[in-house]
Amino acid sequence: MAYPKGKPRPPGSGRAAGTPNKVTTDLKAMILGALEEAGGSEYLVEQAQKNPNAFLGLVGRTLPKDMKVDLLGKLSVHLDGRGPVGS
Repeated sequence: MAYPKGKPRPPGSGRAAGTPNKVTTDLKAMILGALEEAGGSEYLVEQAQKNPNAFLGLVGRTLPKDMKVDLLGKLSVHLDGRGPVGS
């Protein structure tokens, strides 16, 4: 039954802030179950090699959108053993 329009709700009513709804929780559980059945991390590695654009799209959607990083010192990135990039 819906709460009467215009009447204030009592404190503590409703879902707590940050609590995911049931559909989101169930969907995430189904996706993780399907991933496990498909081979887990080995399957993800295979997909990264076969479909890098789709895989990187997935990575981009799962990383936080806003990230603050403080780097102190020197950063070296090595790709496929070819040596540092950007030095």
